[in-house]
Formats: sequence, structure tokens, C-alpha cells
Amino acid sequence: MTAATTPPTATPSSRSTPPADAFVAQLADAFARAADPSRAVGMAAYMRDQFAFFGVPTTERVALTRSIAAGLDRPTLADLEAIARKCWARDERELQYAAQWMLRRHVTQLPASFLPVVRDLLTTRSWWDTVDELAQNVVGPIVLAHREELEPVMDRWIDDENIWLARTAILHQNRYRTATDPERLFRYCARRAGDREFFLRKAIGWALREYSKTDANAVRAFVADPPVELSGLSRREALKWLDRREAQAAHATAAVEPGAPPAEEP
Repeated sequence: MTAATTPPTATPSSRSTPPADAFVAQLADAFARAADPSRAVGMAAYMRDQFAFFGVPTTERVALTRSIAAGLDRPTLADLEAIARKCWARDERELQYAAQWMLRRHVTQLPASFLPVVRDLLTTRSWWDTVDELAQNVVGPIVLAHREELEPVMDRWIDDENIWLARTAILHQNRYRTATDPERLFRYCARRAGDREFFLRKAIGWALREYSKTDANAVRAFVADPPVELSGLSRREALKWLDRREAQAAHATAAVEPGAPPAEEP
């Protein structure tokens, strides 16, 4: 068994604060009342039947989460940790999504010392649906706000045998745009380029594709001559956006090229 195919059975220890207890209880009650068992079957199947679901559609889940959160005072750091850990201790996946929504909403108040909490979440009930959201929208902003302290942590995560921590290290700069550290991005991609794990190969391509929207030349140069050969999957994913944009530009140019024959009548 590998970290990619089997979610850990342990859950982060469930800590408690009164606001967190009330929030999670209200969430669970609201989701249970909105549950659709037939939809839950399909949602679980999409996640390879690794997790239970209430069967609440995304739009309704977010609306319920937002409504319940609006009735609470601004959560403290202890509240946010307790909410995350309590939601992760539950079987139903929608509660973990709700916890992620709360962390993302209050990410600017999360200090560097909160990263070990997020690490627990990343390595518990792990799959791409929670890992990718946490990587880009929780870990990324925390690291960006505390680069000197936390970039060395990412340097350790890229070498971790847990593929979800390595995937997080690759993806955490996806929203950085011009704040991206390209040397670190390319180094991380090269470091895991030889790994046969699908989720790492896919992450490499995705991270490069996102950065190609900021520096196309740098990404094309890296893909053309990487320190370690990239998999076909990583190359295709890395160049997907650039190739599509160039194809669209070529098509538009051909459509207005002087001397081009007129379009035939239908």
C-alpha cells in the first residue's frame, strides 16, 4: 500500500473550544438535513469509495457553511485549529471541505506556527481533493507570509516519502504569479521528476503550467532542457496552456491573413 492509494486511518486529535463545538455541530446537522443518499453514492464513487459523503452539492454546501459561519464571532486561532481537527475526525467528506473553507477564509490570521496543524490535515484522510486545496490556498499563503521561516520546511517536504507532502511542496506556489520563486519551483520539479508516482508527475506539470502564465519563456526553456528528464505526462501538462494559446493565436492570424480566400458559402 502507498500513500497515494490508501488514506491513513488515524485522524488528527480532536481539540475543543465552545465556538468550534457549536460550529461543527451546526454544520453536521445542516448537512445531514440536506443529505441526498443517492448523490452521496456517486460522490463516494468519484473518490474511489475512500470516504463517506452526506451527498450535499457544492453550491449548497458552501451556502450552508457561509450561513453558519456568519452567525459566529470571528474565530480565534484555537477555534480554527479545533474546527479543522474536529471536522477531520468525522467520516463525512463535506465536513473536511467546510473546514478548508474556514481556513482559507481566515488564512491571513494563520501564523507560521499553524503549519504543523495543516501538515496533520495533509497527511490524514489524504487525497487530491483536500490536499490540493490546502496546498494552494492555505499552505501557499502561510509560506508566502513567512518565507524565510517556512521555505526551508518546503525544502524538506519535497523530499518526504509521503507523496502528499511532496505534492504540496510542488503546488504551494501555484497562486503566487510574480511572487513565485522560479529557482525553487524548477528545483522541486527536477527533484521529483524521476518519481513514477502519478500524483507527483501530474503536480509537476500543473505547477509549471501555472507559472507559464507568468513567464512562458522560462517554462519552455526548463521543459526543453530539464536537469532531470520529465515524464511525458509532466511535459504535456506543463505546455498545455502555452500550446493552446499559440494554436489559438495561429488560427486567429490565419483568419485575417491578407490574400486568404473568402470563406465558402454554406
